[in-house]
Amino acid sequence: MNAERPNGRGAADDVADLARRAGQLAGWAARTGFALGRKLPGVETAERSVREVERQLLTELRRRLDEVDDPYHAALTAASAMTRPAAVEATVTLVPARDNHGEPLRAAMAELLNHSIGFGRDRAREYFYAIILRQLTPDEARILSALSDGSPFPAVDVVERTGLGGNGRVVLRNASTVGKAAGVSLPDQVPGYVTRLIGLGLVDLDEEVPTLETQYEILLTDETVRDAEKHVKRAKFVRRTIHISRLGAQFWQACDPSFG
Repeated sequence: MNAERPNGRGAADDVADLARRAGQLAGWAARTGFALGRKLPGVETAERSVREVERQLLTELRRRLDEVDDPYHAALTAASAMTRPAAVEATVTLVPARDNHGEPLRAAMAELLNHSIGFGRDRAREYFYAIILRQLTPDEARILSALSDGSPFPAVDVVERTGLGGNGRVVLRNASTVGKAAGVSLPDQVPGYVTRLIGLGLVDLDEEVPTLETQYEILLTDETVRDAEKHVKRAKFVRRTIHISRLGAQFWQACDPSFG
């Protein structure tokens, strides 16, 4: 899977290079506040160009990641090309094919188990981070970059207030100002991005921080929050904060394009 090219570079080298280039571009845009200067002459056109280059780099990065040490990709490829049991046996040693039909899920699990035999601590960590990286969208990468210095950002849930003053159904979860700070392309998707990052273990959800009062007030005027408020008779805003998690900090340290 990691075949050497004539110039000595392997697929893993290409992936690392693409990740570095994509990350540098996103990091530069976030650090310079590129998205905030849209009103300047020519900046909007330049921003579109930056976004397009970033999109192309990330698309190519995902394609390369799919080709490097991905057991499920390998199993699916083997299953689709298989014409006899030996085709899978040559790739997967723990689970053979049955009745001449590919079983990609079983084959993928076998590949993972085979990998685990030869993986050391460093290689296992690298593989784990690569799997996480593959799941991130460009906007989510920008949010993680904005959180990488450890700063907390406000987050609110919009819930329906019950007759007894308690919390009813949640109509919006994890709205946050971090999306604007990161310069995301889809501001209305920030609640979903934050929820996914929490689910991946890269971001932690914590209690309200009183010192962020001004930012909470700004967040309550956000269009996404205001729209959610319209869907309940009596809205209640549950205030929290988000910050990068321990895993998120370790992951960012390993992937930070400004180093290495």
